[in-house]
Amino acid sequence: MPSEREWVKNFTKKLDAELKSMRSAEVRAADGKRLAYACEVQRYSADDIPDVHTSKYETDILIADHFPDGSWIPRVVVECKLEDITTHDALTYSAKAATHRAVHPYLRYGFLAGARRDFGIPPRLVRHGEDFDFMLTWRGLRASPAEWKAFVATVKREVKTSRSLQDILQENRSHTRPKYDQIQSTVRLRRQR
Repeated sequence: MPSEREWVKNFTKKLDAELKSMRSAEVRAADGKRLAYACEVQRYSADDIPDVHTSKYETDILIADHFPDGSWIPRVVVECKLEDITTHDALTYSAKAATHRAVHPYLRYGFLAGARRDFGIPPRLVRHGEDFDFMLTWRGLRASPAEWKAFVATVKREVKTSRSLQDILQENRSHTRPKYDQIQSTVRLRRQR
């Protein structure tokens, strides 16, 4: 059995290739990328400019919009685990999602477990993973064609959701901003086949 890092690295390039079809920015997937979870103001200069220090956690997979000037915006993080998922795993990764979202309020966060055989998503992950936007499992180390299709579709949907949330948050003072009278999180359940 490969290590979790090797397992993630093995399919991230394939995911990256799948995301190239998205429009409006170059979407890339990378494994092991570090992302800020805390921004602390250490002091202010004489002209009131803050000296900001950031702390970062490594993510398993980070999907981001990349722009020609080299800048990028994180869109989706996928934390990955092989086989067993403990209550500690669910609590730890959910807390990590919450801290990342404190700095990036538009960020979408998911959990992927591989080599789960017929066990599916454990109830402890649902109970303690309140900061996850999505959860998926694969029966084996590699996704079946149906599992892969569902994974890619979920990531693409979450990238679009992240963009919409960022637009709402950034345009909050504009009189010409789109105004919504409903925002709903939908739970999609997919049975194992």
